[in-house]
Amino acid sequence: MLKEFQRTGSDLFLTGLNSSHSGNLSVRFGDRILVTRRGSMLGHLEQRDLIETGLHKNDSKIILASTEIGVHRAIYKGTSALAIVHAHPVHATALSLQDNEIIPIDSEGAYLLHKIPVLSAEHTIGSRELEERLPYLLREYKVVMVRGHGSFAVGQVLEEAYQYTSSLENVCRIVWLTRVLKGDVEKNSEKYKNW
Repeated sequence: MLKEFQRTGSDLFLTGLNSSHSGNLSVRFGDRILVTRRGSMLGHLEQRDLIETGLHKNDSKIILASTEIGVHRAIYKGTSALAIVHAHPVHATALSLQDNEIIPIDSEGAYLLHKIPVLSAEHTIGSRELEERLPYLLREYKVVMVRGHGSFAVGQVLEEAYQYTSSLENVCRIVWLTRVLKGDVEKNSEKYKNW
C-alpha cells in the first residue's frame, strides 16, 4: 500500500498538482481508512506518513491524520469510492474563482469528465459544509472543485482518482489557454482592422 501512496503522491507533486506540503490521499478498506498524515510531503511519503483510523470513529492516531479527515470520511460514507485524492491544481483553482462549473472543451476531457462542478463554501478546509455537500456531488461527478481551494477526486484505487485530478488540470489549462488566445486574437483583429 505504501508504494501506491508514494507513486501517487510523487506524481501529484512532480506534475505541480500540489505544493510541497499540500493535499492529501486516502483509501478505504472496510470500516478503516488509511489517510496521509497532517502536513506530510506527498512527494516524499514514508510509512510514518500513513495514518490508519476508523471510518466511523476516532482512535488514538486521529490527531496525526489530515485536517480533511472528516471530509474523507463523509465522502466514503456517502459514495461508493474506495480512494480519494485531494489536490490543489493551479489552473483549476484559478478557474474555480471565475466559473461556477468547468466544462471541458477538448475531446479527451469531455469524454472523461463531462463537467466539473465548482462548490462554493464559506469555510473551505475540512469544514462541516464540505462534509455535507461534497458526497452528494461526488455521487454524480468524478471530481469536484472547491472554489479557491482545490479538487476532490474519487475512484476505486488511488491511480483512478489521480487520473481524474490530472485530467481536470489538463482541461483547465486548455480552457485557460483558449481564453488567453481568444483575447489576443480579438485584440489583434481590432488593432489591424483599419489597415
